[in-house]
Formats: sequence, C-alpha cells, structure tokens
Amino acid sequence: MSMNPFDLSGRVAIVTGANTGIGQGLALALAEAGADVALAGRTPAEDTAERVRGLGRRALVVPADFATTAPVQAVVDRTIGELGGLDILVNNAGIIRRADALDFTEEDWDSVIDTNLKSLFFLCQAAGRHMAKQGRGKIINIASMLSFQGGIRVPSYTASKSGVAGLTRLLANEWAAKGINVNAIAPGYIATNNTAALQADETRNRQILERIPAGRWGAPADLGGAAVFLASSASDYVQGHILAVDGGWLAR
Repeated sequence: MSMNPFDLSGRVAIVTGANTGIGQGLALALAEAGADVALAGRTPAEDTAERVRGLGRRALVVPADFATTAPVQAVVDRTIGELGGLDILVNNAGIIRRADALDFTEEDWDSVIDTNLKSLFFLCQAAGRHMAKQGRGKIINIASMLSFQGGIRVPSYTASKSGVAGLTRLLANEWAAKGINVNAIAPGYIATNNTAALQADETRNRQILERIPAGRWGAPADLGGAAVFLASSASDYVQGHILAVDGGWLAR
C-alpha cells in the first residue's frame, strides 16, 4: 500500500468533456497520479485517451451528449462494467451562450441549464448511488468565477455555475457521512480553445491580465494539482469547498 496520500493507483475516474482544454488537462493529471479514466462527452476524446494510455493507464471513451440526462446511467454503468469500478467523478462538461439579458432566449436558457446543471446533478446522483454502496468516493464539480461573480451577457451560464456551487455544498451535506467527498474547482481565465477570442482581443486580453495578480493566463495543467488533491485521500476531510484556481483573480 502506498504511503503517498496523493496516489490514485487502482482508482477509476470519469471525466466529462475531456476531449480538449480543461477536461483533457484534468484527465491527464488523474492518469499521471495513477487513475484509469473514462472519458465521456459529445466529442469523442480519442486524443486524450491515447495520451492516458501513454501514461500506462487504461482509458475508455464513452460517447455521451449531456444536453439531456439520457446517457447518464449508461456512462456510469459502462465505466463500472469495463474499467471495474468507479471512485472519482469529475463533472467538467459544459456550454455557454452569450446575449444581453433583455434579449436572451428561452432556448439558450434551457440548453445551458440542462447541460451545466441538470445533467451534472443526475450524473452526481448516479455515481453517488454506487459510491454510497462501496462507502467511499470523490466527486469534483467544475464551477467558475461566475459561481462567485455576476458577469455580463451570460445569464444562464452564471445561473448554472452558481447552481453548481450550491449543489456541491448540498451534496456534501448529504453524502459526507456516506464516505463521499463532494467539492468543486472554480477555474480562472484558462488558455483554451474556448477563450481564444478573448486572448486574441488586445484590449480584453490586457484588461484580464491587469486583473490577475499572477500576470498570466492559466493553463489546463494548472488545474491538475487541485484535481488530484480533491480526488485523493489527501482531501478526505474536505467537504463542500469551492477551490478557486485563478492566479489570484478573486483576491483583487
């Protein structure tokens, strides 16, 4: 038995939305720490799977569109059936729609809430039922700076990520005694395909960098340590916490 509390050897994780960016970075960090990983999402994460296998870990690609809750139970069942268990769930899949609140459509509201909040809850539920039976488990939800702040022109995204923070606390309250740790990571400005337009906008890029004490955009790998910590026995007494990994953004 390893004496390293951050060792994830023998653990099985699900990471949603792991084809690129933050999700890929989280999946690779867990694999580097020893976990086998199921990669669930609308876009097949074949590149991530290849890189996980390159680290000597098993990878399972599970096609799943979390626009509805339909694939939730199948994702959990396939992971348990093909990788032999489920110890860690990372809810990273999410979408965003931008428009002024006065013009925001019901369709854009529903699509974001359904993906970012409704499917996240029912995936927590499906994984939580398995984890409760085995008496242990780690759930890591991906929140946002907009779990703390209001933002502009993203009403459904702000509502969903505020909801993610609230659900994280509620589930921690209900499930801590069952041996399940439920926490969240709130990424700051991370350099990914989703933020390419902001990085390319000279004015916005400058404004963002001026606000970040660290003086740089984050990289997906910057979130890896937080994910490994929350997935490992090192965090066994951490419950309902929203861990900002933001270069100091919220401290300003």
